[in-house]
Amino acid sequence: MKVLGITTNQEVFIGSKERNFRSNEFLVVEDPASGPLIGEVVEAKTFNRFIPLDMGGDFVDAGVLTSLKSMGYDINEETVYVCKLRFYEEVLYPPITGCDVRIPTFKEVEGLLINNRVSTSMIFGVIKNTDDLTKDMDEEYKNLCYTFERGEYLKQNDLPYLFNYRSMHQYPHIGIFGGSGSGKSFGLRVMLEEIMKKEIPTIVLDPHFEMDFSENSKISDVDYKDKFKCLQIGIDIGIRFEDLSKKDLKNLLNSASLLTDSMNNVIDVILKTGASYDSFRNKLEMLLEAEEFGSKDKIQEEINESFEDPQRQERLGMVKEIYEKYGKTVNSMSVRGVLWRLNSLHSEGIFSHDSSCIIDLLLRGKLVVLQGSTRLINVFSTYLLSKLYYLRKNYRDEVYRNNVGAEFFPPFIIVTDEAHNFAPKGYETPSKSILREISQEGRKYGVFLILASQRPTLLDETITAQLNTKMIFRTVRASDIDTIKEETDLRIEETKRLPYLKTGDVFISSSERGRTSYVRMRAANTVSPHTLNPFDELEDNISSKLDEFLEDIRDSLPLGTTDLLNTIKEINLQKSKSYSYDEFLGNLEELCKKGKIQKSDDFLGQSYRLLEEE
Repeated sequence: MKVLGITTNQEVFIGSKERNFRSNEFLVVEDPASGPLIGEVVEAKTFNRFIPLDMGGDFVDAGVLTSLKSMGYDINEETVYVCKLRFYEEVLYPPITGCDVRIPTFKEVEGLLINNRVSTSMIFGVIKNTDDLTKDMDEEYKNLCYTFERGEYLKQNDLPYLFNYRSMHQYPHIGIFGGSGSGKSFGLRVMLEEIMKKEIPTIVLDPHFEMDFSENSKISDVDYKDKFKCLQIGIDIGIRFEDLSKKDLKNLLNSASLLTDSMNNVIDVILKTGASYDSFRNKLEMLLEAEEFGSKDKIQEEINESFEDPQRQERLGMVKEIYEKYGKTVNSMSVRGVLWRLNSLHSEGIFSHDSSCIIDLLLRGKLVVLQGSTRLINVFSTYLLSKLYYLRKNYRDEVYRNNVGAEFFPPFIIVTDEAHNFAPKGYETPSKSILREISQEGRKYGVFLILASQRPTLLDETITAQLNTKMIFRTVRASDIDTIKEETDLRIEETKRLPYLKTGDVFISSSERGRTSYVRMRAANTVSPHTLNPFDELEDNISSKLDEFLEDIRDSLPLGTTDLLNTIKEINLQKSKSYSYDEFLGNLEELCKKGKIQKSDDFLGQSYRLLEEE
């Protein structure tokens, strides 16, 4: 392998007639003036006599052609391999044309590609096309993971990609971007497994109900069941109304539908600290009831006329009192709007539970998965993330003030899929404000974000700018690729490859490393509950129903069509079924097609019998 053509301080061309080149592999230029120079292949092409080199366009120039001929390459007869090598750092002098190029040793690249120990790292996967560097690799870095390719699990054959999670204190927050089917959710699962291994307290917002780690894959016997907890909002957890401040309640109701200034005033005037849900709702209902009377005098008249009903008199007395206290300070339409939003949240179970168990789980270093619809998670996370963030912030502030009695609250990570739904660009949502605050200030207090999204263009730009590590899976949309160009250090050659990446391949742009790595995510140790192919599910469902039907009719076979109606009535009665005539006959025909029963004609019509009776 030789250096070709005119060289620069940043990159050179390399030619060979024995060895083909791979994108993102590493080579060393043996420059006599500057010494060994390590670089990465950013583009590679192959030429032969059927494709003249002058068809290379911008990739090769006259200097490359001249160098090849001068070095003895017969470009008219031989196959020639050419690549562009970009140096890790700008070199002082351009290398000399014609100098040798070789594969580096592991020690030469260790400081560039592996800058941390396994014990203090998360293993995300392997750095692709580095198999040549593993021959003299330290034992510590061998056999750390499997990869899943072409339908099978493969042992590690490249250098591991080790993520130094402790560096998040200086380089906080991670973004995971990729289109549908790119491996984004798979990569997120791998990250969460690594987080559980390190026992880092974590909150996961899971609108797709897929972050369950109960079932292991074929390659793993690691038990994650005691390391995470799935909680459904409105069923397992909720919000204790008495704990809500006026600001909290406004944020919650805003997430149901935006509040007007007049509605905000209703909450400011009526909600008292520590009030229960029932007491607050009753005040709103009594205000509306009072408005129907129109004045306190009419309420008093109704009280006087209800002397035979003490309970109604007591109720009307409370209505009058509420009206006298708040009637002139709030608008009835605004009261109605607040009540509607309040009832909407209550119907979803938000106020039926509390969230104290989440704090307990975080204190024990667990991963907590919050499941629900996107809207419900948006509502709940608005309250919960603010509460948890300020618990941590207040603890750190107390430590700064040398308050030795401050109650410890741990640092933690917030993870969300479909992040653009919680922090969208262009309009406000309740959860967006707290996520933006954490993205800008959370590093100081040990609160970090991992945000996954199919559409980075739709994610709030302030938050995107704070993501110091970005993982880019296959991306097709031009607008998203443009955003990635702006927000990462991916080279033009790499962004051109984004639409064609294999599922599970990813570019990881790290501020800590100061460069982008081409990585294959490791095989996950657990499987998603949604791995079943939907068409297999459809076939299984149809097949199981037919098997159940066959068991229902087995004692009635052989079965003639002349007595079909009576048979259907008997089976429905005996088996507690509700087969219609058309459904029953259709199932018989399907069983015939599948070869489980046989239809024959006789003098009485058609009959159905099991095959073994033939």
